[in-house]
Amino acid sequence: MKQHWIGGAWMGQAIREPIDIINPATEEVFEQVLDGSRADADAAVVAANKAFGVWRRMTAVSRGELLHEVADRLKARTEEIARLLTMEGGKPLRENLDEVGWCVACFRYYAELGRNSRGRVIPSIESTQLSMVLKEPYGVVVCIVPYNYPLLLMVWKVAPALAAGNTVIIKPSSITPLATLALSACFEVLPPGTVNIVTGSGEAIGHALVTHPDTHVVAFTGSAGTGRKIACLCAERFKKVTLELGGKDPFVVCEDSDINVAARAVAWAACLNAGQVCTSSERIYVQRTIADRFLEALVNFMGTLRIGPGIEPSTDIGPLARDRYRRNVEEHVEEARKRGAVVLTGGKRPAGFQKGYYYEPTVLANVTSSMRVMTEETFGPVAPVMVYDDFDEAIRLAQGTQYGLGAVLFTRDALKAKTFFEEVKAGTIWINDPLTDNDAGPFGGMKMSGLGRELGLEGLEEFMETKHVHWDFVQQEKPWWYPYKRE
Repeated sequence: MKQHWIGGAWMGQAIREPIDIINPATEEVFEQVLDGSRADADAAVVAANKAFGVWRRMTAVSRGELLHEVADRLKARTEEIARLLTMEGGKPLRENLDEVGWCVACFRYYAELGRNSRGRVIPSIESTQLSMVLKEPYGVVVCIVPYNYPLLLMVWKVAPALAAGNTVIIKPSSITPLATLALSACFEVLPPGTVNIVTGSGEAIGHALVTHPDTHVVAFTGSAGTGRKIACLCAERFKKVTLELGGKDPFVVCEDSDINVAARAVAWAACLNAGQVCTSSERIYVQRTIADRFLEALVNFMGTLRIGPGIEPSTDIGPLARDRYRRNVEEHVEEARKRGAVVLTGGKRPAGFQKGYYYEPTVLANVTSSMRVMTEETFGPVAPVMVYDDFDEAIRLAQGTQYGLGAVLFTRDALKAKTFFEEVKAGTIWINDPLTDNDAGPFGGMKMSGLGRELGLEGLEEFMETKHVHWDFVQQEKPWWYPYKRE
């Protein structure tokens, strides 16, 4: 059974039933982790605050060098950690190899950005004065991470938080904690307590870390419901919080698109990681003049995708992480079917699998905007398709959601592209290249998709607070009204 990693050492005792880690391809328990307690959370907070006094006083250059060492260690263990990700989460191995590579790149990006980040000098009101704006770390950052990209979404928080001079406590998902715990070997190069990992439920560990008086920032990725609770807890304590809360992203295909390229792009955007991506395209809008040909191309391509255990090299789509998530997909598809939607391909559990939380890649036609598959996060390999007549209608349909995480447009028309990214309220707009990340490009949501940004300079500054220093070099007596005199 895996313990917590606190203060640079393995620690913790089982005071309640451990958490089973299940391989979603086989439904077998292959490891257990501790279900942590308030005492475990407290120990991590003490260790992180102690380390903060050391880490924040290191030069930015030294911190950057150590983050490069973390990246080197992670790169050396790519195969091992990618396999662990596949075992606990189900995602195909080749996708997890990519995920580890993206994590390495993110650590390197913030190693350099952090060492070059600085405040600024601003004009002073007298010649004997200097005014500076400084950027300082907050202290201890709590990183609460979901199951679908357990390393990448963790590193998007941890790397900038560390580069800014903070220490961190990671609360991984109880579904996929093992790869995060394995990453402790990479963090051994840092001062003990700079990074801590505590496993357990959100109700126990998550709540304890969020409400602790000695944690200073909470960075969360997960559901809107949990994000709302965390936001309220942080608001009561005036604690900084960033929230990435998922979405219901639109994908608009215009009649000037290459139909085969667009169909493959939709399949990728809907079925990557079995649809378990916050920015999955879950609402597909296709111009009526090309709809029949597009649907034919999409169905044909979906039929070529190979379902199977993620550990097998030939697999395109692995299982969903848990049966309850598959049941949610089934409920969405069944509700749409009962209300008139047509299943063109998929729509069921695949034959030939006695075990594993598999679901066929699915294309739905004749859907309407009121169906759950078009209004609620499905988080599965489903592409529901609606037709539209003109581009103004497409914009209205794309906007018709409470979420605003991402949106995709396929077109060769530059004016349509400009109109789309100006009118659609979403944190990321992809034009002709869906779901592509860029370490230098800020990522986050609008509307109900969250607060704050990850990645880019904006992602670094989320973990830095601003201080103004006003310095007068000369000690001289001034009239009592002086501060208000601006001659």
